[in-house]
Amino acid sequence: MNQFQAFSNRVINGLASCLVSSLAGAAEFEPPPLGGRGSEAIVQSEQIFEIAAKPTKECHASSIAETDSGLVATWFGGTREKDPDVGIWISRQVDDQWTKPQEVVNGVQSQTLRYACWNPVLFQAEHGPLMLFYKVGPSPTTWWGMVTISEDNGETWSWPTKLGEHWAIGHLLGPVKNKPIQLSDGSILCPSSTEVDVAEGDGYWRVHFEVSRDRGKTWDIIGPINNGISFDVIQPSLLSYQNGDLQVLCRSKQNVIAQSWSKDGGRSWSEFEAINLPNPSSGTDAVTLSDGRQLLVYNHTTRQTKIRSRQMLNVALSDTGKQWEPSLTLELETGQRPAGRRHWGEYSYPAVIQAEDGMVHITYTYNREGIKHVVLDPSKL
Repeated sequence: MNQFQAFSNRVINGLASCLVSSLAGAAEFEPPPLGGRGSEAIVQSEQIFEIAAKPTKECHASSIAETDSGLVATWFGGTREKDPDVGIWISRQVDDQWTKPQEVVNGVQSQTLRYACWNPVLFQAEHGPLMLFYKVGPSPTTWWGMVTISEDNGETWSWPTKLGEHWAIGHLLGPVKNKPIQLSDGSILCPSSTEVDVAEGDGYWRVHFEVSRDRGKTWDIIGPINNGISFDVIQPSLLSYQNGDLQVLCRSKQNVIAQSWSKDGGRSWSEFEAINLPNPSSGTDAVTLSDGRQLLVYNHTTRQTKIRSRQMLNVALSDTGKQWEPSLTLELETGQRPAGRRHWGEYSYPAVIQAEDGMVHITYTYNREGIKHVVLDPSKL
């Protein structure tokens, strides 16, 4: 058997295995009970800004972090996703109220050229400044990573800098959608991914990690850890376990959330496999709780379900990361698209953290018009 035949067989076997696991799982995907809505676990539910006074026509892809002086939220906003006027916006929680949103960075390149900004990610490092990562460029296949820092908990920001390039992936991106974690040695491990163009077809997705051991001054690459054959995956979330294991959960094109595991601190990773939850090719986020449980925020749909793919947003829990139990429905919209709205009901691209007081904070896109903030008491889940 020559190398080409071996590669072809690997592609065919990988696709067949992926298809079987996706179809088998899809038959079992039933929406979680609506009893979750209004659950006593929901402590607070609010819009970060009034939709009637929204600062931009559309907004998307939020992130949230806790600082010494309170919560900070960010998102991208402008006319529409990909439009050159899309910038990165910030709001801070002061005295339990969200401040008026402010655009803190944009994609201006010169007097005659401006690109869209994408997918901001906040990260509060231990004993370090608040970091804001984001992307700039005409599309996800050509964008590049930027970073700006705040020494005053998000009130003011430094001049942004480009993260640079690496031979393994091209442009460094930082955390592509979801927050990094800080390892025991102080290293910042960023979950990232690239969307690769090919000469024919739709291209493929692959996951990698960007690691900094000097608080973001320089970066190394781990991966890419997949080749886009059996699973097309992007936008990983990082989870940690008491025995030192790490896990990523990823958006996929295969109707399922995909997972990979590391037993050596993130240096090597297992082959991707499906977990028992669906994915409509939409972003998720997850967090390791202080009690050892894992919490995931996701859309419990596929592109084939009766409920449109981003019309329902859910929370699931797991003790081991291997079997997940849907526990809460945050949003659900059915029926016809309201007149005058470009999108169907869309509740998507969640971000989730656990604060020092133990409360879980979730932000997400609300119909592309608002950014919603929900507080959960995990002891009641």
